[in-house]
Amino acid sequence: MGTELSYEDRSDSELVSLAKAGDGDAFGELVSRHESKVYGLCIKMLGNPEDAEDCLQEVFIKAFEALPDFREEARFSTWLYRIAYNACLMRIRKRKLDTVPLDKPVQIGEEKMQRDVADWTTDPRADVMNDELNEMLRKHINELQPDNRIVFVLRDIHGLSTDDTANVLGLSVPAVKSRLHRARLFLRERLTDYFAHGTNEAQV
Repeated sequence: MGTELSYEDRSDSELVSLAKAGDGDAFGELVSRHESKVYGLCIKMLGNPEDAEDCLQEVFIKAFEALPDFREEARFSTWLYRIAYNACLMRIRKRKLDTVPLDKPVQIGEEKMQRDVADWTTDPRADVMNDELNEMLRKHINELQPDNRIVFVLRDIHGLSTDDTANVLGLSVPAVKSRLHRARLFLRERLTDYFAHGTNEAQV
C-alpha cells in the first residue's frame, strides 16, 4: 500500500482541492505556508503590527469563505495577495492612511544608488543618514500618484515579480512596467541631491 503524502509535501493546488472538499487541515497548511508573506504585505501597506495582524486574520477568513469560488486561473498565492491588497486598501481608505513603512528604504529597483547606500554601513554616520533617507523616502513615496505608488510598493519594496504584481492589481504587464518606471524616475529625481551630497535639504 502506497504512503499518502503529508500536507507539507502537497502542492498548493492539491491543498486547495482538499480544502474545497472540506478538509480544514489542508486549509490550515495553506495558512501556515503563506501567512508570513501576507503579513509582510499588510505591514508594508498599513504601517503598524496591530493593523497588520487584524488584516491578516481578515484575509484568511475572506479566503476561506471565497475558496469555493476560486477557479484556480491564477496561483493560490497570487489570488491571496489580491485579497490582501484589497483588504489593506479598504483599511487605508477608512482611516485615510497615507504612509508607507519601509524596512529597506533604499530599494529603488535597479538603480545604482542602492550600492552607494550599502557602502554607508561602514560609515559612523550611517544610522543618522539612513534615518534621514528613510524619512525622506516616506515623504516622496507618498507624493507618488496612488496607482504608481502601489506598484512600487508591491514590486520594489515587497519584492513581487512583475507578473504577480500585474495579477494582484488586475493590470497588464506593460502597465505595471510603465507605472514602475514612472515611480522610479520620480524618486530618482527627488533623491539625486541626497545621494550626491548626503543631505535631505530640498532644492530651491
